Amino acid sequence: MKKYIALLFFVAFISCNEKIKKEDIKVEETSRVESLPYYNEKSFTPHWITPNTPEEQAFHKIPDFKLVNQLGDTLTQKNFDAKIYITDFFFTSCPGICPQMTNSMVGLQEKFKDDDAIVFLSHSVTPTIDTVKELKIYADRFGVIANKWHLVTGDKSEIYNLGRNEYFVENDLGTPKDINDFLHSENFLLIDKNKHIRGIYNGLNRASMAQLLVDVKALENEG
Repeated sequence: MKKYIALLFFVAFISCNEKIKKEDIKVEETSRVESLPYYNEKSFTPHWITPNTPEEQAFHKIPDFKLVNQLGDTLTQKNFDAKIYITDFFFTSCPGICPQMTNSMVGLQEKFKDDDAIVFLSHSVTPTIDTVKELKIYADRFGVIANKWHLVTGDKSEIYNLGRNEYFVENDLGTPKDINDFLHSENFLLIDKNKHIRGIYNGLNRASMAQLLVDVKALENEG
């Protein structure tokens, strides 16, 4: 009798564990929240704002810019109207994390290659070296799809201002930086159709990239 009771307890324990596992999987396949937060400063403190409200309209947005992509085309924010875009900062001669980050972006490009609402924007932090020609060579090397993923060069002060003061990509809070301090970060930023920052992700971390995929879908569902 004792053996029978012990067997029933064991079966119930296994069954309970199986239910927990299934629930965990279900949570991982859906967004963490009903609506993604908004961000407006370096600490990335989330702000919970209702989309399509006056509060949202007044919240921090990525300002206009003028940069040139690997095809020699001039880009401004108008090229990203009604688009969700994922952005990062890199340089073509980087021997360390940049190729890994680029490979992560390649994976994202593959996931969304047939979704016209999703585009990608990678800024060179060595724009005097990364000419249009160099960017094109790099793009061809990694299979970058033209007009889907833009690798851009331009004025260094504009790129560094965007990275530090608009996208807030660097993690070293409280450390003053100027144009002579090298800008380098493994972070990807998720920007919505209204130019708001809606997420920050580690481009070297698989779990973070998986969450980015989920959050892009959540943004698309916002309409």
